[in-house]
Amino acid sequence: MTTTEARATAPSGEAKTVQEIPDTTNTTDTQAPTEAAGGVVTDHDRGIHGYHQQKAEHLKRLRRIEGQIRGLQRMVDEDVYCIDILTQVSASTKALQSFALQLLEEHLRHCVADAALKGGDEIDAKVEEATKAIGRLLRT
Repeated sequence: MTTTEARATAPSGEAKTVQEIPDTTNTTDTQAPTEAAGGVVTDHDRGIHGYHQQKAEHLKRLRRIEGQIRGLQRMVDEDVYCIDILTQVSASTKALQSFALQLLEEHLRHCVADAALKGGDEIDAKVEEATKAIGRLLRT
């Protein structure tokens, strides 16, 4: 992330350098956080989630899974053999589990890491949240 400098004129007439606010429109979650007002400011503070960089790929993947589910509906409607439907259910389930695992990894790398940078009670809350999410995934 870069900042730009601009020249401004002080009321006394002398030139001074003014540092503008950084442009965050093209930030990535791999950039180092910046110090601002004594605290750490991260992408998470700006509302950018861990899956942000792969959003288009995630949406494509979810559309593919949606197609698999529609295929299941069609198979039932067309009275396809039970075992063939169960095979497709298994494939759809694995696709969702794989998606969930990827999302969990991104959450750990981004959101939990963000909380670790800040320390305090926030890290405990994020670890507990991630632990509960893992527990839900293991029950499926």
